[in-house]
This record gives sequence, C-alpha cells and structure tokens, in this order.
Amino acid sequence: MIVMKFGGSSVANADRIKHVAEIIQAYKGERPVVVLSAMGDTTDHLLEAADMAVKGTVDIEKIEKLHIETEKQLGVSVPEIKELLGELKTLLTGISMLHELTKRTRDYLVSFGERMSVRMMSAYLCSLGTEAKAFDSWDIGFVSDSNYMAAELLDEVWENIPKHLGGYKSGTSNEIPIVTGFIAKDKNGIITTLGRGGSDLSATMIGAAMRAKEIQTWKDVDGIMTTDPRIVKEARPVDEVTYEEAQELAMFGSQVLHPRSMIPCRKTRTPVRVKNSYNIKSHGTLIVEEHTGTRPLVTAITKVKNVTLIDIQSSRMLGAAGFLAHIFNQFLKWNISIDVIATSEVSVSLTVDGKADLTGLIEDLKRVADVNVKTGKAIVTIICDASRSSVIIAKAFDGLSKEGINVQMISQGASKVNISILVDTNQADKTVEAIHSVLFA
Repeated sequence: MIVMKFGGSSVANADRIKHVAEIIQAYKGERPVVVLSAMGDTTDHLLEAADMAVKGTVDIEKIEKLHIETEKQLGVSVPEIKELLGELKTLLTGISMLHELTKRTRDYLVSFGERMSVRMMSAYLCSLGTEAKAFDSWDIGFVSDSNYMAAELLDEVWENIPKHLGGYKSGTSNEIPIVTGFIAKDKNGIITTLGRGGSDLSATMIGAAMRAKEIQTWKDVDGIMTTDPRIVKEARPVDEVTYEEAQELAMFGSQVLHPRSMIPCRKTRTPVRVKNSYNIKSHGTLIVEEHTGTRPLVTAITKVKNVTLIDIQSSRMLGAAGFLAHIFNQFLKWNISIDVIATSEVSVSLTVDGKADLTGLIEDLKRVADVNVKTGKAIVTIICDASRSSVIIAKAFDGLSKEGINVQMISQGASKVNISILVDTNQADKTVEAIHSVLFA
C-alpha cells in the first residue's frame, strides 16, 4: 500500500483532475490511498463567501460555477456535490442572519472544498472503469480535539484507520479510497480543521497508521531541489533527505511538507517521497530517518524573506540570572514566535516574522533592555552536516566575501543540520546564488 497526496493546484480544474487520475491509475497495482485538497482556490472562495455572508449577502457563484462546469467537462454527474452546494448555501444563509462567523462555523464552512473534491475525483475514476470511493476523513476514523482551526488528532486515530482501511490493504475491497485532507471531527461529531499543513498531516497519518510502503506527495518539480530553481538555474534534485532535514527546510521557506506532518511518519519510520506530477517516471526525493549512504556535506539552501531583527541589550538586568527568562516570557505573552536566535550573557539577537505586530512586545522589552528593531532582513539557511560546520562556513563566507555581502548574524544551534545567516532582504537571492555556487560546485 502507498498513500498519494495531491494539493489544490493538482486538482484545480478538469484538465488537472484528468491528469491526476492518470497518475492514480498508473499506481493502481500499489493499492494507493489518495488524499486530496480542495480544488484550486476553493478554500479562499469559501472564506470570501463567509465574509460576504457576515455582511448580509449570500453568494456561492464562484464555487458553484467551478464544480458544476468541472462535472460537465469530466462527463460525470455527481449528485452529492449538488447536495453539498445546497448545504453550503443554507450555512451561509445562517451566517448572514447572525452576522457572525465563529471558529467552529468556519471549520464547517471550509470543509466543503475537500468534501466536494474527493467526490469529483471518485466519480471520474469510476467513469474510467477504475473502482474508487470517496471518504470524508472521519469515515476512516479521523478524530480530533475541539481546538477549531488548529485541531490535533487524538491517539485513537492510530487504531481507527487500520480498522477502516484494513480490508482494502488486504485485498478484500478493490475500491481506491479517495480521502479528504485537512479535516476531521471531534468527539461530539463537530467538523474541525487541522490547521497549517493539515492535508500533509492527513496523508502521513494514514501512511504511518497503515504502515504503508511509502507516502507520496505530488508537486510540480522533480522532488526537493538544492535550492529554488527560479533563483539558481543550476539547482538540481536531491535524491534523499532525512526527516529532520525536511523539517528544517520547511521551517525556513522550502515548500516541502509542513514540519508537523513529519511526526506520524517519524514514529513508524515510514518513508515519504516527493514526486513530480508532470514527470511521473522521475525518482523524486525520498525522506527517511537516516541517510542510507554517505551523508552529504550540504543538502540544500533555502531562504525566508522579510523578517525582522530585534537586538536586545541588557540595561537594567546586567548579568541577572533571569534576563533571558524575562525576555522569552514577553514573546510568550504577545504570542510571537522566534525563528533564529544568537545570545550572550547580556545581549540577545533574534528574528521574527516581518508581519508580526511588535508594538506591545517592544514596549515591554524596553522596560529592562535597550532594543533596536531592524526590518527588511532575510534568513538564508544551509541544510547540511553541521558537524563539519568549519568547512561549510569557510566556503560559504568566501563566496559571500567575493560578492561583497555582509552577514549580520549567524546561528548554529541544537539542530545538527542547520546553519542560518541573516542578510538584507534585497541581497537574499544573491546570497543564495553565491553560497550555492561554492557549496555545489
């Protein structure tokens, strides 16, 4: 058994659905379980419809048009989609009457995208003579807590999924399960969403629980690349990365898998493969617990633009044992996440998302420290064998020196796979090019 996950762009319209159906059929002998996101921009359109409903207007034209036209173009009739569209309109009517959208209602609302997507794909596969069946994730045992918009799956999911899919894995049933990503239900039967990376998590949870041969996530490139090919034309696919390396890549800008989605497959050491939906014969990139061969010096280079640097110099707590604790408590208070950090006994330099509102945080920090905020920065991260950091840093800095790029901060912390540097945002791409040219020469 394998698990195949396709994002919204992969099923954006009739042509894309036809293409994905061909891929599924090509892997039919592997007994695939397919996890789908909503079609194209459907989730955004649902949220737009919700905003309009809060203001008193009910309009599902964009959503209805996409799905009804896709049905016609695929040559299928899917009564369940018309039923879901009716249910959606009823929900939006309720929102328009209350002029309110709660987190719980929002989760119910956005679930319609995935629920219609799997029914569309299932119907089309059946029209081609391939047995398939659409499942809402709760139909195969996805149970979560009630933290709407960011729900966590409960431990019982590990036992539930094999109970529902065991027959398919053993060959008792031949209907390919087409399962909704991103959504679940809580103990009370209320629909929840799994937050950022939810569809990835759905796929890895199924793969890990079923002890699948591998979990495949399908994209539009030949796997994980040494860097963004739009920046460096010499970028090339990486054959293999570890779970930890993939998590770090995702944390620092690479669109691989969301870090939290790695948790189930790490537990069972189920491999994940990043594949190209436009080149299905490509090997792709395999994500595993440990490198199977010699560990490479450098795996990949990634970047995050538009971050903010905060320099904090102790002024009133010089040498005090509680200085760092006080600093971190302020970030907790204002719910602001730290990306990269470098510290000494009396000073701290750290980065945060450039979109974060720092007003209250800075006011609190200034009570015990001198604070300097610098915007327009970028983090460039080298995913590598950090135990050989001297060689890597020497080569990287030599390349940066030749390009006249000034590094404003460097961080190599607990992770043994990550070296991060800070530069100006307008130098980020040039920094990636310079480092890639010397480390992948």
